[in-house]
Amino acid sequence: MDDTLFSRRRAERFAQLLDEANGGRRHHVRSRLDDQLTPLVGLGRQLRADPLKPEVDPEFRTGLRAMLVATAEREGISAPAEKVSTNRALLPAVSARRARARGAILVGIAAGAIAVSGISAASENAVPGDALYGMKRSTERAQLALANSEISRGQLFLDFARTRLAEASALGGSRSGYRAVLDDMDADTRQGVRLLTETAAQRSDPAALDAVDTFLVRQRRALNALLDNGSRAHRERTAQSLLLLASVTERAEALRTTIACGQPVGTGSDSLGPLPGTCD
Repeated sequence: MDDTLFSRRRAERFAQLLDEANGGRRHHVRSRLDDQLTPLVGLGRQLRADPLKPEVDPEFRTGLRAMLVATAEREGISAPAEKVSTNRALLPAVSARRARARGAILVGIAAGAIAVSGISAASENAVPGDALYGMKRSTERAQLALANSEISRGQLFLDFARTRLAEASALGGSRSGYRAVLDDMDADTRQGVRLLTETAAQRSDPAALDAVDTFLVRQRRALNALLDNGSRAHRERTAQSLLLLASVTERAEALRTTIACGQPVGTGSDSLGPLPGTCD
């Protein structure tokens, strides 16, 4: 199906459902999209009844203001008052319209950035099944895209693994999705460890492994706390994640030893990164 057509139908059906939820005329139709759109309609009603009042981070506000000022100066929007009054008669009408359009765009960018940051902040405590959980994961992907080094990306993945563990703890053993969250947690763990062990091996410097060691201490403690909760199947799944942490510990220690004795790291690799070499 054509993506544009599908998106238009989806938007039109969402508008109908939202109108009906707010007391509008019922359309007496049923669509295959209703199951997907119903949670969003509920979220829309909730936001209408209780609008978000996000607190914008001061650093974000300062950075956004600096970006807008720099853009305005570059585009010539904020010219000095004397210059504007002197040359106003010489400026064609199209230039004035262009300046107003640019100003409107800047205002729109500012408003959109603040709104997105507010929704992103509101989604921080979302768990699988919540309406804002998709926004939470999208924010994480954006953070990865903006990371400027492999070390930063590796640390972000480990931070996401901690977040997945917090979600699993919030779900507990009584809600579905526990295993899926731990699967995502283990995937984030492997990604982060692999990036950091590769960096340590390439630089022959164990400093990148410090983040792994710090992660292991906190993550193991939090996982052990989950062993007493939930069903037997959930406890067994938790134990699998603990086994992964044990493998990570062994790999980090072996790489430290290889680097310390001045031997090259092995040529092979696996999901946790390069295999350690053998010290003479």
